[in-house]
Amino acid sequence: MTIPPLFFALLMWFIGTGAVVWLDSRPQSTFKTSHRLAGLVAMIAMAVVWWQSGDTSWSGAYVGFAAAILIWGWHEMGFLMGFVAGPLKTPCPPGLVGWDRFKAATNTVIHHEIAIAANLLLLVAITWGQPNQSAPLTFALLFGLRLSAKFNLFFGVPNLSDEIFPAHLAYLKSYFGKRSISALYPISVIGCAATAIWAWVSAEAAPAASGPAVTATLLAGLAALGLVEHIFLVLPVRDAKMWRWASASKPAPPSAAKAAIID
Repeated sequence: MTIPPLFFALLMWFIGTGAVVWLDSRPQSTFKTSHRLAGLVAMIAMAVVWWQSGDTSWSGAYVGFAAAILIWGWHEMGFLMGFVAGPLKTPCPPGLVGWDRFKAATNTVIHHEIAIAANLLLLVAITWGQPNQSAPLTFALLFGLRLSAKFNLFFGVPNLSDEIFPAHLAYLKSYFGKRSISALYPISVIGCAATAIWAWVSAEAAPAASGPAVTATLLAGLAALGLVEHIFLVLPVRDAKMWRWASASKPAPPSAAKAAIID
Protein backbone atom coordinates (compact mmCIF):
# COMPACT_ATOMS: atom_id res chain seq x y z
CA MET A 1 0.00 0.00 0.00
CA THR A 2 3.11 2.23 -0.21
CA ILE A 3 3.50 2.78 -3.95
CA PRO A 4 -0.10 3.84 -4.81
CA PRO A 5 -0.18 6.80 -2.34
CA LEU A 6 3.24 8.01 -3.47
CA PHE A 7 2.21 7.75 -7.12
CA PHE A 8 -1.05 9.55 -6.37
CA ALA A 9 0.80 12.40 -4.63
CA LEU A 10 3.14 12.75 -7.61
CA LEU A 11 0.25 12.58 -10.07
CA MET A 12 -1.81 15.22 -8.26
CA TRP A 13 1.23 17.51 -8.01
CA PHE A 14 2.05 17.06 -11.68
CA ILE A 15 -1.49 17.46 -13.02
CA GLY A 16 -2.34 20.25 -10.60
CA THR A 17 0.74 22.28 -11.48
CA GLY A 18 0.25 21.64 -15.18
CA ALA A 19 -3.37 22.82 -15.00
CA VAL A 20 -2.43 26.04 -13.19
CA VAL A 21 0.40 26.69 -15.66
CA TRP A 22 -1.92 26.17 -18.63
CA LEU A 23 -4.71 28.37 -17.29
CA ASP A 24 -2.26 31.10 -16.29
CA SER A 25 -0.63 31.06 -19.76
CA ARG A 26 -3.92 31.67 -21.58
CA PRO A 27 -5.06 35.19 -22.56
CA GLN A 28 -5.84 37.43 -19.59
CA SER A 29 -9.39 37.81 -20.87
CA THR A 30 -9.99 34.22 -19.71
CA PHE A 31 -8.68 34.74 -16.18
CA LYS A 32 -11.91 35.84 -14.50
CA THR A 33 -13.90 32.91 -15.85
CA SER A 34 -11.15 30.42 -15.03
CA HIS A 35 -10.79 31.76 -11.50
CA ARG A 36 -14.53 31.74 -10.86
CA LEU A 37 -14.90 28.16 -12.09
CA ALA A 38 -11.91 27.12 -10.01
CA GLY A 39 -13.55 28.83 -7.04
CA LEU A 40 -16.67 26.76 -7.58
CA VAL A 41 -14.55 23.62 -7.65
CA ALA A 42 -12.84 24.74 -4.44
CA MET A 43 -16.21 25.25 -2.72
CA ILE A 44 -17.32 21.77 -3.76
CA ALA A 45 -14.00 20.40 -2.50
CA MET A 46 -14.56 22.10 0.87
CA ALA A 47 -17.99 20.50 1.11
CA VAL A 48 -16.48 17.12 0.27
CA VAL A 49 -13.85 17.57 3.00
CA TRP A 50 -16.59 18.23 5.54
CA TRP A 51 -18.68 15.30 4.26
CA GLN A 52 -15.75 12.87 4.34
CA SER A 53 -14.24 14.05 7.64
CA GLY A 54 -15.54 11.00 9.46
CA ASP A 55 -14.25 8.53 6.87
CA THR A 56 -11.29 6.57 8.26
CA SER A 57 -10.82 4.37 5.19
CA TRP A 58 -7.96 4.60 2.71
CA SER A 59 -10.32 6.09 0.13
CA GLY A 60 -11.21 8.91 2.53
CA ALA A 61 -7.53 9.79 2.78
CA TYR A 62 -7.23 10.04 -1.01
CA VAL A 63 -10.36 12.19 -1.25
CA GLY A 64 -9.14 14.59 1.43
CA PHE A 65 -5.72 14.90 -0.19
CA ALA A 66 -7.19 15.54 -3.65
CA ALA A 67 -9.65 18.09 -2.26
CA ALA A 68 -6.84 20.01 -0.56
CA ILE A 69 -4.86 20.12 -3.82
CA LEU A 70 -7.88 21.47 -5.69
CA ILE A 71 -8.44 24.18 -3.09
CA TRP A 72 -4.75 25.06 -3.14
CA GLY A 73 -4.80 25.33 -6.92
CA TRP A 74 -7.58 27.90 -6.74
CA HIS A 75 -5.52 30.03 -4.38
CA GLU A 76 -2.48 29.80 -6.65
CA MET A 77 -4.56 30.79 -9.65
CA GLY A 78 -5.79 33.83 -7.73
CA PHE A 79 -2.22 34.87 -7.08
CA LEU A 80 -0.69 34.12 -10.47
CA MET A 81 -3.56 35.75 -12.32
CA GLY A 82 -3.18 38.88 -10.24
CA PHE A 83 -6.47 38.80 -8.35
CA VAL A 84 -5.12 38.28 -4.83
CA ALA A 85 -1.62 39.43 -3.97
CA GLY A 86 -1.01 42.46 -1.76
CA PRO A 87 -1.59 46.22 -1.53
CA LEU A 88 1.90 47.03 -2.84
CA LYS A 89 2.26 46.48 -6.59
CA THR A 90 5.48 48.34 -7.34
CA PRO A 91 9.13 47.25 -7.59
CA CYS A 92 11.38 47.41 -4.56
CA PRO A 93 12.76 50.96 -4.18
CA PRO A 94 16.52 51.17 -4.78
CA GLY A 95 18.57 51.00 -1.63
CA LEU A 96 15.79 49.51 0.51
CA VAL A 97 17.35 46.97 2.88
CA GLY A 98 16.78 45.11 6.10
CA TRP A 99 13.45 45.32 7.90
CA ASP A 100 12.09 47.96 5.53
CA ARG A 101 12.71 45.68 2.55
CA PHE A 102 11.05 42.79 4.35
CA LYS A 103 7.98 44.89 5.16
CA ALA A 104 7.73 46.04 1.56
CA ALA A 105 8.10 42.48 0.26
CA THR A 106 5.42 41.31 2.69
CA ASN A 107 3.02 43.96 1.44
CA THR A 108 3.30 42.58 -2.10
CA VAL A 109 1.81 39.21 -1.10
CA ILE A 110 0.16 39.62 2.30
CA HIS A 111 -3.45 39.38 1.06
CA HIS A 112 -2.72 36.03 -0.54
CA GLU A 113 -1.01 34.68 2.57
CA ILE A 114 -3.94 35.79 4.73
CA ALA A 115 -6.38 34.09 2.35
CA ILE A 116 -4.44 30.83 2.55
CA ALA A 117 -4.19 31.03 6.35
CA ALA A 118 -7.93 31.71 6.62
CA ASN A 119 -8.70 28.75 4.39
CA LEU A 120 -6.45 26.54 6.51
CA LEU A 121 -8.32 27.61 9.65
CA LEU A 122 -11.62 26.84 7.91
CA LEU A 123 -10.39 23.35 6.99
CA VAL A 124 -9.32 22.78 10.58
CA ALA A 125 -12.70 24.02 11.84
CA ILE A 126 -14.86 21.82 9.60
CA THR A 127 -12.81 18.71 10.42
CA TRP A 128 -12.29 19.46 14.12
CA GLY A 129 -12.51 16.33 16.23
CA GLN A 130 -12.98 14.12 13.18
CA PRO A 131 -10.71 11.17 12.33
CA ASN A 132 -9.99 12.08 8.70
CA GLN A 133 -7.41 14.88 8.82
CA SER A 134 -5.99 14.32 5.34
CA ALA A 135 -7.21 17.64 3.89
CA PRO A 136 -6.09 20.06 6.64
CA LEU A 137 -2.74 18.30 7.04
CA THR A 138 -2.11 18.42 3.29
CA PHE A 139 -3.07 22.08 3.08
CA ALA A 140 -0.93 22.93 6.11
CA LEU A 141 2.07 21.16 4.60
CA LEU A 142 1.64 23.02 1.30
CA PHE A 143 1.44 26.30 3.22
CA GLY A 144 4.58 25.48 5.17
CA LEU A 145 6.51 24.52 2.03
CA ARG A 146 5.35 27.70 0.33
CA LEU A 147 6.48 29.94 3.18
CA SER A 148 9.82 28.16 3.41
CA ALA A 149 10.55 28.56 -0.30
CA LYS A 150 9.31 32.16 -0.29
CA PHE A 151 11.62 33.15 2.57
CA ASN A 152 14.52 31.47 0.79
CA LEU A 153 13.77 33.47 -2.36
CA PHE A 154 13.72 36.65 -0.31
CA PHE A 155 16.99 36.00 1.49
CA GLY A 156 18.64 34.71 -1.67
CA VAL A 157 19.26 31.52 -3.62
CA PRO A 158 21.41 30.92 -6.72
CA ASN A 159 18.53 29.84 -9.00
CA LEU A 160 15.60 32.26 -8.98
CA SER A 161 14.19 31.36 -12.42
CA ASP A 162 12.87 34.93 -12.41
CA GLU A 163 12.85 35.14 -16.20
CA ILE A 164 9.77 32.94 -16.23
CA PHE A 165 7.74 34.92 -13.71
CA PRO A 166 4.29 36.07 -14.93
CA ALA A 167 4.64 39.46 -16.64
CA HIS A 168 1.90 41.12 -14.59
CA LEU A 169 3.76 40.14 -11.41
CA ALA A 170 7.22 41.09 -12.68
CA TYR A 171 7.61 43.71 -9.94
CA LEU A 172 7.90 40.90 -7.39
CA LYS A 173 11.26 39.85 -8.87
CA SER A 174 12.86 43.00 -7.46
CA TYR A 175 12.28 41.66 -3.94
CA PHE A 176 14.15 38.40 -4.56
CA GLY A 177 17.77 38.05 -3.52
CA LYS A 178 20.20 36.43 -5.95
CA ARG A 179 23.23 35.23 -4.06
CA SER A 180 24.63 32.16 -2.39
CA ILE A 181 22.33 30.39 0.01
CA SER A 182 21.44 31.97 3.33
CA ALA A 183 21.53 30.28 6.73
CA LEU A 184 17.84 29.51 6.29
CA TYR A 185 18.34 27.21 3.31
CA PRO A 186 19.93 24.21 5.09
CA ILE A 187 17.31 24.53 7.82
CA SER A 188 14.58 24.39 5.18
CA VAL A 189 16.10 21.36 3.50
CA ILE A 190 16.50 19.54 6.81
CA GLY A 191 12.92 20.47 7.71
CA CYS A 192 11.56 19.05 4.45
CA ALA A 193 13.56 15.85 4.86
CA ALA A 194 12.56 15.51 8.52
CA THR A 195 8.88 15.98 7.66
CA ALA A 196 9.08 13.33 4.94
CA ILE A 197 10.81 10.88 7.29
CA TRP A 198 8.38 11.58 10.13
CA ALA A 199 5.40 11.02 7.85
CA TRP A 200 6.92 7.83 6.49
CA VAL A 201 7.58 6.46 9.98
CA SER A 202 4.01 7.38 10.96
CA ALA A 203 2.70 5.50 7.93
CA GLU A 204 4.69 2.42 8.84
CA ALA A 205 3.36 2.55 12.41
CA ALA A 206 -0.29 2.80 11.33
CA PRO A 207 -2.41 -0.23 10.42
CA ALA A 208 -1.75 -1.33 6.86
CA ALA A 209 -4.13 0.05 4.18
CA SER A 210 -5.85 2.27 6.77
CA GLY A 211 -6.76 5.90 6.32
CA PRO A 212 -4.01 7.14 8.67
CA ALA A 213 -1.40 5.04 6.85
CA VAL A 214 -2.41 6.39 3.45
CA THR A 215 -2.61 9.97 4.74
CA ALA A 216 0.88 9.77 6.22
CA THR A 217 2.28 8.23 3.02
CA LEU A 218 0.69 10.96 0.91
CA LEU A 219 2.23 13.59 3.19
CA ALA A 220 5.61 11.88 2.96
CA GLY A 221 5.42 12.01 -0.83
CA LEU A 222 4.39 15.67 -0.81
CA ALA A 223 7.20 16.59 1.61
CA ALA A 224 9.67 14.76 -0.64
CA LEU A 225 8.44 16.78 -3.63
CA GLY A 226 8.88 19.94 -1.57
CA LEU A 227 12.44 18.86 -0.82
CA VAL A 228 13.13 18.39 -4.53
CA GLU A 229 11.73 21.84 -5.28
CA HIS A 230 13.97 23.37 -2.61
CA ILE A 231 16.97 21.63 -4.16
CA PHE A 232 16.10 23.15 -7.54
CA LEU A 233 16.60 26.57 -5.93
CA VAL A 234 20.36 25.97 -5.82
CA LEU A 235 20.91 23.87 -8.94
CA PRO A 236 22.00 25.45 -12.24
CA VAL A 237 18.95 23.88 -13.89
CA ARG A 238 15.89 25.73 -15.10
CA ASP A 239 13.09 23.51 -13.82
CA ALA A 240 10.59 25.51 -15.89
CA LYS A 241 11.54 23.41 -18.91
CA MET A 242 9.51 20.49 -17.61
CA TRP A 243 6.33 22.60 -17.72
CA ARG A 244 6.57 23.99 -21.25
CA TRP A 245 4.21 21.26 -22.44
CA ALA A 246 1.45 22.75 -20.28
CA SER A 247 1.81 26.30 -21.54
CA ALA A 248 -0.93 27.55 -23.82
CA SER A 249 1.08 30.47 -25.15
CA LYS A 250 4.12 31.36 -23.06
CA PRO A 251 7.50 29.92 -24.06
CA ALA A 252 8.52 29.40 -20.47
CA PRO A 253 5.69 29.09 -17.89
CA PRO A 254 6.12 29.23 -14.12
CA SER A 255 7.97 26.30 -12.60
CA ALA A 256 6.53 23.83 -10.15
CA ALA A 257 8.57 25.26 -7.33
CA LYS A 258 7.36 28.78 -8.02
CA ALA A 259 3.81 28.08 -9.19
CA ALA A 260 2.63 25.06 -7.24
CA ILE A 261 4.22 25.72 -3.86
CA ILE A 262 5.49 29.21 -3.30
CA ASP A 263 4.04 31.85 -5.56
